[in-house]
Amino acid sequence: MGASHSHEDLEICSSDEDEYEEYEEGRDGEEEEETFQDSRDDTLGISSSARRLRPKSPSSSLDDVEAKLQALKLKYQSTEASSIQNSARLFRYINGNTPKAKWVTAEKLTAYCFVKTNKGDEDDEDDDENGDVDNEWWVLKVGSKIREKVSDEMQLKAYKDQRRVDFVAKAVWAMKFASSEDFSSFVSSYNNCLFENNHGVEFNEANKAKIYGKDFIGWANPEAADDSMWEDADDILLQSPGGRSATPARDTQDLTEAFEEATSEGIHSLALGALDNSFLVGDSGIQVFKNMRQGIQGKGVCVNFEPGYGRAHSSAPKKALLMRAETNMLLMSPMSQTPHSRGIHQLDIETGKVISEWKFEKDGVDISMSDITNDGKGAQLDPSASTFLGLDNNRLCRWDMRDRYGMVQDLATANTPVLNWAQGHQFSRGTNFQCFATTGDGSIVVGSLDGKIRLYSSNTMRQAKTAFPGLGAPVTHVDATFDGKWIVGTTDTYLIVICTLFTDKSGKTKTGFEGRMGNKIAAPRLLKLRPLDAHLAGSDNKFRNAQFSWVTEDGKQERHVVATVGKFSVIWNFQQVKNGSHECYHDQEGLKKCYCYKIVLRNESIVDSRFMNDNFAISGSPEAPLVIATPMKVSSFSLSSKR
Repeated sequence: MGASHSHEDLEICSSDEDEYEEYEEGRDGEEEEETFQDSRDDTLGISSSARRLRPKSPSSSLDDVEAKLQALKLKYQSTEASSIQNSARLFRYINGNTPKAKWVTAEKLTAYCFVKTNKGDEDDEDDDENGDVDNEWWVLKVGSKIREKVSDEMQLKAYKDQRRVDFVAKAVWAMKFASSEDFSSFVSSYNNCLFENNHGVEFNEANKAKIYGKDFIGWANPEAADDSMWEDADDILLQSPGGRSATPARDTQDLTEAFEEATSEGIHSLALGALDNSFLVGDSGIQVFKNMRQGIQGKGVCVNFEPGYGRAHSSAPKKALLMRAETNMLLMSPMSQTPHSRGIHQLDIETGKVISEWKFEKDGVDISMSDITNDGKGAQLDPSASTFLGLDNNRLCRWDMRDRYGMVQDLATANTPVLNWAQGHQFSRGTNFQCFATTGDGSIVVGSLDGKIRLYSSNTMRQAKTAFPGLGAPVTHVDATFDGKWIVGTTDTYLIVICTLFTDKSGKTKTGFEGRMGNKIAAPRLLKLRPLDAHLAGSDNKFRNAQFSWVTEDGKQERHVVATVGKFSVIWNFQQVKNGSHECYHDQEGLKKCYCYKIVLRNESIVDSRFMNDNFAISGSPEAPLVIATPMKVSSFSLSSKR
């Protein structure tokens, strides 16, 4: 594993909340309260209607605290520490979202080890729940309190300057190491174990090359990758070769709630328009909202589905796609117990009537689709558009709604018309496609179950121009910027941001949608939650639907990334993410990870969070309003800048 480990088989105790009553305020002082210097805590944006109680990060350093503890003659002497192999101090964060929240000492000195286990071990109930019953995996054991499978779900964050790591293991913990060498040894061992658990092979140079491929050295060894593309990407097409531009300092942003409205029924999806209206899709109909400079506001209009709407489907529509200058909407409802659908309904928004029910079919055989999307970022604004894209596990295609024989469908007498397979490919081997999105020119990015992200040009869907390797987690959602220079992929525990720019053999700068990127590829960056926020988001909550702010014109640049996780809407400043000198990236090992974000908390799980079209950005605001939909409410937030 690259570092020595203690193989002492420590006894693992079940977590018993009664055991931690001694940590509550008012205890007789046997357990000391800790104050940690954490990453910036000024990035939290909260609505007035659902204000989150979270204490400010203490400013005093650990060195002061340790001096105080030693003055009290607690059992934390260097002689004792040196007698225990792989030792550290263990802390727990309690009362995480209340004014009483604090770090407390769980064990003044404890031992840790990484142990390889499998389904034959006696204490594997928790691990079996993760679906790894047929494999061996690495487990982190810390004293008698922690036994956790090494995984991205731990959300481990390292603070090199404090010789400390924070992580989630049914609670939020911190380990403080006596020396920099001990800290580095732990982080190295953890990363090696994580690689093996994620990819199923031992961590070594040969296996890294096998997993990532020779062209993606930046994935395996980020320090060796060319990071200049991140700094130059916004201006590189205008610069001379070798030119560099510094990333300008940006204003900080505040979120101000403009509107909040209750809805008449449960919301399943959000369809934002770039023109006059936006739409909330529910069980029995579509609620119409007016687009305004401060957000969206209800018009009191609801288009109810006709009684016969659901005869071809067993559930309410989960996907809504605006088309034809936003006068039509395609509705796709999944079949029972599956995300796939065998057809779509075409709704005329102006009349509120379903004008066609289309069926997916190829060569006379019924097929299903798991997702649909527009031909490009601004395609819904095209009044004559008749095509859209479809995705299934092993299919990528373009559907055409124009009838080959020029006939108009009569819903009362006609059979369901068949969509024309205009372009696409059925892959013979398992590509396990999960999600897709388009750029402004119609190029396509596809995310897969194996974590791969593939780039297809607008001209062909048969073979990907570029295929980025996975990091060990399935990609559940993808988005691309209008110009195709940037991609964001969503996994359950982090977002991955990729720069697609490269220089070809002739010295011309292109994107990975246009040609094969070769081996001069910048390393990706990860957007992650701090362990405490990940824990407060809930054990069953996962990142969903990360996307850039919405731009539909050449020359404009997306400024933010937004994603949902449980009751949180999480927002990153994209300019900060791209800035290589950003404070989050100091003293990090491996892929750069950004932890600076804002959170908006709602009272119930969020259905979707999206920025309105850039046309609705007002003067003095760095971004168009943010719209957040929950099953029973929709809210709009404005971003304002301040120095």
